[in-house]
Amino acid sequence: MTVLPDDGLSLAAEFPDATHDQWQRLVEGVLRKSGKDVSGEAAEEALTTALDDGLVARPLYTPRDAVADTGYPGFAPYVRGGRPVGGWDVRQRHGRPEAARTNEAVLADLENGVTSLWLTVGDLGVPVDGLAQALDGVYLDLAPVVLDAGAGTTAAAEELLRLYEAQGVAPAAARGNLGADPLALAARTGNAVDWQDTAALARRCHEQYPGLRALTVDALPYHEAGASAAQELGASLATAVAHMRHLTDAGLPVEAALGQLEFRYAATADQFLTIAKFRAARRLWARIAEASGAPGAGAQRQHAVTSPVMMTRRDPYVNMLRTTIACLGAGVGGADAVTVLPFDHELGLPDAFARRIARNTSSILLEESHLGRVADPAGGSYYVERLTTELAHAAWEFFQELERSGGQEQALRSGLLGERIAATWDARKKKLAKRREPITGVSEFPHLAEKPVEREPAPVPPAGGLPRVRRDEAYEELRSRSDAHLAATGARPKVFLAALGPASAHTARATFAANLFQAGGVEPAHDPVSVDAATAAEAFTASGATIACLCSSDALYEEQAAEVAQALKSAGAQSVFLAGRPAEHASVDAYIFAGCDAVGVLSSVLDRMGVAA
Repeated sequence: MTVLPDDGLSLAAEFPDATHDQWQRLVEGVLRKSGKDVSGEAAEEALTTALDDGLVARPLYTPRDAVADTGYPGFAPYVRGGRPVGGWDVRQRHGRPEAARTNEAVLADLENGVTSLWLTVGDLGVPVDGLAQALDGVYLDLAPVVLDAGAGTTAAAEELLRLYEAQGVAPAAARGNLGADPLALAARTGNAVDWQDTAALARRCHEQYPGLRALTVDALPYHEAGASAAQELGASLATAVAHMRHLTDAGLPVEAALGQLEFRYAATADQFLTIAKFRAARRLWARIAEASGAPGAGAQRQHAVTSPVMMTRRDPYVNMLRTTIACLGAGVGGADAVTVLPFDHELGLPDAFARRIARNTSSILLEESHLGRVADPAGGSYYVERLTTELAHAAWEFFQELERSGGQEQALRSGLLGERIAATWDARKKKLAKRREPITGVSEFPHLAEKPVEREPAPVPPAGGLPRVRRDEAYEELRSRSDAHLAATGARPKVFLAALGPASAHTARATFAANLFQAGGVEPAHDPVSVDAATAAEAFTASGATIACLCSSDALYEEQAAEVAQALKSAGAQSVFLAGRPAEHASVDAYIFAGCDAVGVLSSVLDRMGVAA
């Protein structure tokens, strides 16, 4: 019998340990072949990716990146989880105004894997007086209910508490959240913060309903306005501290005030950043609880919602993939409850199929992938631990800035918070416009012939406060212009791809050009496969296009671009583009290339074609 050494499997015992310097030298060799003559730390920097908030993702993480001890799941500082076990509450959102139809959807969800309900009540959902019908047949002692009622929170809360009593639910068995967050409402609407009744609801829950929380620290208004991960966390901390001050001023003990808060964060398709966000949020909140004199009450209760900002209106089925990754990130990050928004969320009210896919996303990850069997699956990863720490520091700095400005309420009132978030979003918009941050199905690999997915319109959300942004908004505007042109004329605006030389010379750039133009709703015509100065004019005329784009290699551009461009102009081309880096080619009006402002180019193309804005 072979006995393994104390250090476990030593499959590489006969090989010397590789050093970081050796790895760097190998990187140098690879970069040198690509034309970058760098060495040492510069070689590693060349492979480093810049993230928001001054963070970076390096190409290699090793024990030298290890962070201080992060404890154990369920124990302070709660980085590794607020609970000692894994898994999460599958929480489905319902925002349909009709109480009867909401009830049908609620019962279907609860019968098929959903474990708690998130109900929009009031102007954006079920009327308060329809709450009883919406929850008819729901065992309220088994299914926690989370309310989202905005300005109608007090009335909705009173109605839910009445239903508990009417159903004979023991106060100790009631679970969920009444959803009060005056600061989030002010961020949405721009109205003054109204603290009325908030403390009374919290005191009532503390004294009579120990399993029911009164307040939600909702970070979605900041995320949906374009905030970075650190800004979202910092704003949530400032909001929570404002709530704590209000509750303790009203007479609640610090521990009781902490126990009345549940935090709601967005989960995005950036899985590692999402994992780090939830871990960092718990660490930061534990620090605030400790500073407040209640370290034992610092386990943050977290509700993750898949990001509305990342959801697209075009090719919406791709949203299923985005929400799956986001759900995985939130679950691995230790969220207590996860809401997967249906793939058609941005199109209106979701149908039964969309809700089924949304709830089954969590079910597959929990039951088939067994993510719930492991606490903190990402714990110990040098990258995740380092990213968690760096994100926590960035978020803490932003939180301190808000506190120095007078707190969250003052930061909203003065416009400081909105300005900081707007600056972040402006920088991100440039990346989106240049396709540095690609959107599959929208800015990359769009499908012009897709059949639109139509849904019943959803209630219009409140406005007047922070804006609501979407990653696809600039491209959606372009595609809408194309749709209107199609409806008015029977055809989409069209570009002729004038490919020069053999397929080996033009395929890459022709594919790039077709992809870029379709992102703006411009249909590419690539027939025949290749043209020259003698055939370009006839092919262009036959295509029905009004503009053209040359596609080939740099060598063939030098030989043929000017002559072919002139032939296209003679045939009536309003503009001639060239797929490649800007150079001096006669009769070429503009250039498209990787990293160009795609939104700006496409907008100018539609303008030149006379497509109405």
